[in-house]
Amino acid sequence: MARLIFRFAFICCLLVPFATKAQNGVIIGKVTVHGGTTPVAKASVFLNNASYGTATADDGTFSLRGVKPGQYDLVVSILGYEEYTQKVQINNNTLDLSISLMPKVMMMREVVITSNADWKKNYEQFKKEFIGITENAKLCKVVNPRVLNLSYTRRTQTLEASTDEFLEVENYALGYKVKFLLKDFTSDNIDGIISYIGRALFEDLPGTPEQKLKWKVKRDEAYYGSSRHFYRSLYKNKLTEEGFVMYDFTRSIDPNRPPEAVIKRKLKQFNGYNRDSVMYWLQKENMPRWYQEHLVKPSLVARDVLRTTEQPGIYAITFPHYLYVTYTKKMETVDFKDLYRPLDMPNYEASVLTLNGGYAVFDMNGTVIGNAPLNEGTWSKSKLSNMLPVDYEPSDK
Repeated sequence: MARLIFRFAFICCLLVPFATKAQNGVIIGKVTVHGGTTPVAKASVFLNNASYGTATADDGTFSLRGVKPGQYDLVVSILGYEEYTQKVQINNNTLDLSISLMPKVMMMREVVITSNADWKKNYEQFKKEFIGITENAKLCKVVNPRVLNLSYTRRTQTLEASTDEFLEVENYALGYKVKFLLKDFTSDNIDGIISYIGRALFEDLPGTPEQKLKWKVKRDEAYYGSSRHFYRSLYKNKLTEEGFVMYDFTRSIDPNRPPEAVIKRKLKQFNGYNRDSVMYWLQKENMPRWYQEHLVKPSLVARDVLRTTEQPGIYAITFPHYLYVTYTKKMETVDFKDLYRPLDMPNYEASVLTLNGGYAVFDMNGTVIGNAPLNEGTWSKSKLSNMLPVDYEPSDK
């Protein structure tokens, strides 16, 4: 099972509960060509990974209203110009922005010659690893697959993908059209790590009242137990109430198991030639990666891992080893070979977090905005087919 990487000093202090209810904000502005006053019309203006988006008018103006409080990346994109991004903090305020776009210097992209059969093979792998293989994924339709630039390197067993324009995916499980500017997607088959960088805009699909009700149920199902649900519960100090339990987790790499790259190389080397050698290396591949795994009890509380930062509404999470998180309101349906599970623990959904740099930073929407951790277990299943906009709010029940 692949692991998914979702990739600002902070000041440590005691947790301050978030008690006040902020009002929604407004973003207005004008987009012009850099170095002048010429307006840029029909440019896409949106908040990354959210449902707030619009296009500039003929005079270059735009407005985004009713924006839920939080920190966002505001993105302006149009063919022929460099992409513009700016971090914005929304409370009950109105932001008035003047944005200038640099004309894009057209550079020749390296041409990778592949057969149609190779492209289709790469595309099927991309769909599985970017959109997913769940029941929701079966209800996702890629509208314009040929905007994808795909290449596979056999030596490193790495699939790479990118787009120059929006990749549009209609998700009929959750009722969204997701427009994704994919900057860099990498699937490393040796280490089993998938990472990607991009910008996404969510738009509601048209539907009947009955369809919209079903979509709402499925959206709630995707939200509860997700990493976003966890981070929101963490800063509100409602982990137990919301069904999360977290532990300090220690483990060591099994020294008797060869590195993954060596195992892959040996299996490829002996495949079809030496059955005994193949069986030997398959046994090595099936060995657990970790040993001496231990959950440190009692469980942790929010103040053990949560810190505030200098910036209101921005939080940091830190822990000394690994963080083991269970969600006690759902049972896991996938058997993760390398995920530790104590014999006395029910088969709850469970995830392991590995920090990248000693801490991770997230906002009030539950979105990780800095030093994103490596997610293993349940949260590694999170693909586009289960993705919700950052401003999504679940039902009360």
